[in-house]
Amino acid sequence: MARIIDHIVARVTEIMGPNGTPMHTLSIVETERIAAELNLPIRGIEIEALANGIVPLRYLRNQRAFSSADQMRWLKSRAAVVGLGGLGGGLVEILSRAGVGTLVLIDGDRFEEHNLNRQWLSTENGLGQLKAEAAAQRVAAINGAVQAESRPVFLTAVNAEELIQGCDIVIDCLDDIPSRFALEAAAKQLGIPMVSGAVAGMTGHVTTIYPQDEGLVLIFGPRQAIESPKGVEIALGCPPQTVATVSAMESAEALKVLTGLPQQLLRNKLWVVDLTDCSVEILALA
Repeated sequence: MARIIDHIVARVTEIMGPNGTPMHTLSIVETERIAAELNLPIRGIEIEALANGIVPLRYLRNQRAFSSADQMRWLKSRAAVVGLGGLGGGLVEILSRAGVGTLVLIDGDRFEEHNLNRQWLSTENGLGQLKAEAAAQRVAAINGAVQAESRPVFLTAVNAEELIQGCDIVIDCLDDIPSRFALEAAAKQLGIPMVSGAVAGMTGHVTTIYPQDEGLVLIFGPRQAIESPKGVEIALGCPPQTVATVSAMESAEALKVLTGLPQQLLRNKLWVVDLTDCSVEILALA
C-alpha cells in the first residue's frame, strides 16, 4: 500500500476546501495516470487517497454533507437498481455521481417514444436500445471509478435472488406491483435493505424496507388481493418533474442506508409528495 500512496502524494494538489481550510485533492487526470502506471482500478486509487486524507476532486462537493469515511463506504458498496426507466434513470445518474462503487443495472425493456418525456437515459437516437445497456454506458461516461454490471432481463420471482445476490442495497424503480413484491421477497430472503418508490401523476411516494419490516403490504395490501398488476401511473401519467423528485428522494435514502444512518431513514414510514400544491407528508405505516 505504501507504493500506491507514494504515487498519490506525488500528484496531490492543495486547494481551499468548502469549509475555508486547505485540503489535499487528486484530479481525475492524475488518478487515471496512477491507475494506468500501477495497473489498478481507479476506484482502488480513490479509496486509498480518501483513507489518507486526500479527496478526489470529483467528490469535493460531497464533503461537509458527507465525510471521507462515508465516501469510502459508497465506493466499496454494491447497489442494484431494478427498473431503468424514469426513476431508475435518475438513480443511475445520482448514484454514479455520488460514487457508489458497483451498480447492478436490471431491466429487460427497450426504450420507446413514450419514454422520452421522463426517462433520463432515453434519447431520440436511442429508441429501441436496451435500457440496461444505455444505463451502463451512462455510468461509464460519468464516473470511471464506478463499475456497471448490466442485466438486460426482467426481474421475476424465479430470478430475483440470483440477480441481486451480493448487493448491499436494492432500489425498486419498477412499474408493476407483482414485480415489486417479488423483489421485496428476494431482498428479505437475502437480508438486503430495499428502497421503494412510485409515481402517479403529480404525486409520488418513497419508503425504506429492511428484511424484518412488513414493507409493501402496508402500502398496497396483500399481494393476492391486488386486482391490477400495474400501478396507477398508467392512468395518471408520469410527468418528468414528479419522476425527478421521487428519484432524488430514493437516492437520498439509498445513500443513507449505505452510509449507515438507520435512525434517519423512512423505515415503516411513507414519504408522500404532491407537486400540485407542493405538499409533503410522512405517514406512519406501522
